Amino acid sequence: MSDSATDSPTEVVDKFIACIEAKDLDGAVAHVSDDVYYDNVPVGDMNGPDAMKEFLGGLTRGDGPVEFEVLRQTATGNTVMNERVDRFHTGSGRQIELPVMGIFEVNDGLITFWRDYFDNGMFMRQIKGG
Repeated sequence: MSDSATDSPTEVVDKFIACIEAKDLDGAVAHVSDDVYYDNVPVGDMNGPDAMKEFLGGLTRGDGPVEFEVLRQTATGNTVMNERVDRFHTGSGRQIELPVMGIFEVNDGLITFWRDYFDNGMFMRQIKGG
């Protein structure tokens, strides 16, 4: 559960991102609902905190830091949108840096919906070292 049901949607998303950056996946999924839906647009979608934790584990597995640099963020009602640059290291030591557009819905202090848009071609070129 979220630290406080009184956190604003923006605060919930900020805490979620901070947990990912700290590689605290248990802390991250504590900010999502049991039926959370995550749509990583070019890759695929998943349901539930366990699937999300498994996916995020791939981002946090590398030796280097994980950073979700929020460039711009706005919220209307329970919807939070942010433009980010996500940086992480692969298990093989490559650094990945991707511009990302994220949309979150927060209900009762928990993220119930998360969708990220990014250029999969850019991602694949970086994975391959190009």
